[in-house]
Amino acid sequence: MTQIGEPTSRLSIGTLAVGAAKVEITPAAEQLPDQYLGVHDAIYTRAIVLDNGQRRAALVTLDAGSVSTDTFDRVSQAIDTELGITADHLILTATHTHSVPRVLEDGFTDHIVEAVRRASEVVRPAQMAYGTGVCHINVNRNRYDSVNHQWWEGPNYDGVSDKTVAVLSFTTQEQQPIAVLYNYGVHAVLSGQLDQISADLPGAASDYIEESLGDDVVALWSEGTAGDQNPIYFQQTYDLRALRITEYAARGIDISNAMPPGGEGLDRNTPHVAKLMSQQTRLMTSMGQMLGEEVLHTLRETMERPQPRIEIVGGHKVIACPGRTRTDKGRAGRPGIYENAGDVPIRLSLLRLGDTIIGGVNGEVFTEIGLRFKRASPYKHSIMATLTNGFGPSGYIASDGASGYATFEVLSSKLIPGYAETAIVEGLLDLIEQTQ
Repeated sequence: MTQIGEPTSRLSIGTLAVGAAKVEITPAAEQLPDQYLGVHDAIYTRAIVLDNGQRRAALVTLDAGSVSTDTFDRVSQAIDTELGITADHLILTATHTHSVPRVLEDGFTDHIVEAVRRASEVVRPAQMAYGTGVCHINVNRNRYDSVNHQWWEGPNYDGVSDKTVAVLSFTTQEQQPIAVLYNYGVHAVLSGQLDQISADLPGAASDYIEESLGDDVVALWSEGTAGDQNPIYFQQTYDLRALRITEYAARGIDISNAMPPGGEGLDRNTPHVAKLMSQQTRLMTSMGQMLGEEVLHTLRETMERPQPRIEIVGGHKVIACPGRTRTDKGRAGRPGIYENAGDVPIRLSLLRLGDTIIGGVNGEVFTEIGLRFKRASPYKHSIMATLTNGFGPSGYIASDGASGYATFEVLSSKLIPGYAETAIVEGLLDLIEQTQ
């Protein structure tokens, strides 16, 4: 990209300027842990910088399972010092791909800062618009097995699921696209057993949008309330898990109620395993394109009038909820045994861009909480972005309605049920009030 228009400092207060950039972060072969077998597709960090002549903000995503709190602190300090973007005006979100090893995540700091720097160097007069679409590639994954009378992971077509795709578009004043942020709730787990680097479904969607809109356009995935949402077509994963359970059992190890990460125990030279893995990678591309097509449809058909002048206001706070420690084991199906522990901190972030609200939570949030926030928000244009601005110690953050489920998300949570949902929603509403 090349800079177009006047420098930001000469723009009148309130007039929006936007720049976007992406930086590849695909590791070299020698950086991969022993378990990893190579690279399936490239991974990136993407950034959008907004400037209204009075305040600056940054929207950033990272193709990784999470963004550690240490990484967020280093990034926020660096861009505050260098670019004048304060921590409360930064929304830094992981795409939550399960195919980037956690040992690499803390090494991405310089790449993230570089993406924000590059985006800030190409800001130009711009306008922002908001729209929503509908996409059916996610499904609630908390399922009650009426035969075994147990909760388990599986497609629950009757469970709570938010099919909304929220889209923020940033274009030049001549309507040329600069960047897109799209928010959707689904786990990026289709490539998890390949043991290859992959941006998974979010990467496939962003690549497709960028290819469609032009090489210079940047498409940022924003992780919605995906704590209880899987890709709707996921059978190959269950089939591969069954093969792993059998292979482990042959070694005298029972993983039927546990699931080690990755694809250990799978013989990739077996035609059946190779077929299932090939089908999974094709589904990843297919569902990424489906989501990308809905984003493009939204851009064409349902966007509201672009705004060339917006306020930019941010805030953040830490809330505390009662915590617990589990004393037994088991992935799912049986109630857990717990002891009370100290309060668990949850970091909330909020960025208001005109009449659009992005509320951030640094954990994996169930869909009902996001829906409640959107209903309660005084702004019609409200988004919940999860795994944002650090990764908290809470584990999964279940809704009140799901607190009795014996699923792995609920059982592994460090939170005593019944507190977090209200605390998060009320905390974000407090931050909205502070930005008005």
